[in-house]
Amino acid sequence: MTTGSDEARPDQPQDEDAYALDPRTVEAILYAVEVEDRAKLIELMEPLHAADIADLLEQISPFDRASLIRLYDKEFDGDILSELDESVREEVIDVLKPDVLAEAVRDMESDDVVDLLEDLEEPQQETILDALEDSERVAAEQALSYPENSAGRLMQREVVMAPEHWTVGQAIDFMRANDDLPEQFYHVVLVDPRLKPVAQVTLGKLMATRREVPLHDLAEEEFHTIPVDQDEEDVAYAFNQYHLISAPVVDTDGRLVGVITIDDAMVVLDEEYEEDMMRLAGVSDESSLSDSVAATSKRRLPWLGVNLVTAICGSLVISQFEAAIDQLVALAILMPIVASMGGNAGTQSLTVAVRALATRDLTSSNVWRVIRRELLVGMLNGLCFAIVLGTVGMMWFDSPLLGVVIGSALVVNMIIAGFAGTVVPVVLDRLGIDPALASGTFVTTTTDVMGFFIFLGLASMVLL
Repeated sequence: MTTGSDEARPDQPQDEDAYALDPRTVEAILYAVEVEDRAKLIELMEPLHAADIADLLEQISPFDRASLIRLYDKEFDGDILSELDESVREEVIDVLKPDVLAEAVRDMESDDVVDLLEDLEEPQQETILDALEDSERVAAEQALSYPENSAGRLMQREVVMAPEHWTVGQAIDFMRANDDLPEQFYHVVLVDPRLKPVAQVTLGKLMATRREVPLHDLAEEEFHTIPVDQDEEDVAYAFNQYHLISAPVVDTDGRLVGVITIDDAMVVLDEEYEEDMMRLAGVSDESSLSDSVAATSKRRLPWLGVNLVTAICGSLVISQFEAAIDQLVALAILMPIVASMGGNAGTQSLTVAVRALATRDLTSSNVWRVIRRELLVGMLNGLCFAIVLGTVGMMWFDSPLLGVVIGSALVVNMIIAGFAGTVVPVVLDRLGIDPALASGTFVTTTTDVMGFFIFLGLASMVLL
């Protein structure tokens, strides 16, 4: 991010680095930390958004990070804490002075406090809880009593509600007189005498209507409540599916206990997407650039071990055709192509299927249609590349039959790849296993083993 006269104006063209930290600003901040110039540091940091400050803290070394935090001192606020990656957040909390930490936590919304607490170890949790007011501590502890990754953990307890019989004027007067309104909210929730939500009114409609109009006349037609124990993935799906901006959260008796806003739901969607991509690559969803070498190595070793086992399975298949390979060296040269093309095609189908399962677009009602489509796509793509590869094989080794064999093997393996890439994640999902975590290994093993077997088997029958 740039500062002063360098700051981008709305009429200036934007590029991909428009919202990135300016390296010159980072260098100036680190220099101010090095010479312990607190006034200059505050001047440089003041224009930065909390998210940019969090990025800065994640990118610099632990030594510079600790020095910056100590020098920045009381300017540190809760928004920065909520934006930090959890692997760095614990380190930052350990460096912050108790009074600075307490003030930062008090400025945070209740849902951000809970998000902060659930990622910390018990001693650090107690440090945060001790910094809260008694009522805020009780609210935070109650939120932590809800199941992990549930709506109760995701919601904020600050809710603007009004009796369903109120008028617009009464609601506006109430909000003007209330000092404890959330910093951001989108709806006024209408409740009955038992505090059960019955409707909600958007702020825009509220402010554009005459004072004497009853609130229930302005209620939105679409109204959804979220059970407090509902999984956050289901919450995010509901927001995305029904285009919600905010939704009230209710306890087991149907009473209003909080509200979830679209920014929280979108964070969940983003985390789910990131988690799927990381797991498809065989990397723990908890991994980050801030992790130590030992932690990173420990998380990656198990899946590398699984890949080693699957590679051995492929080698065992090859060993069954050792005599054929000895007689025709061209087989050893060409067989990786069949397996590689099948693996890439399987990964393409797999990625689409895993994402469709996550967004619930792939269901039991359309799964067979999707499988047929992937089979046809695999066959069509296989035929296209079979012509190319068969011609190359024929010209390279002066053997028309070899061209036919490798072309045929490629078509069959591409069809198998499309089938496995769709069926494997669906089956794993039905078994309650995360398809993003385990599918890649099964699909690549299938395409490797079948690719080797089909190509070498056909070559043994036709060429030898």
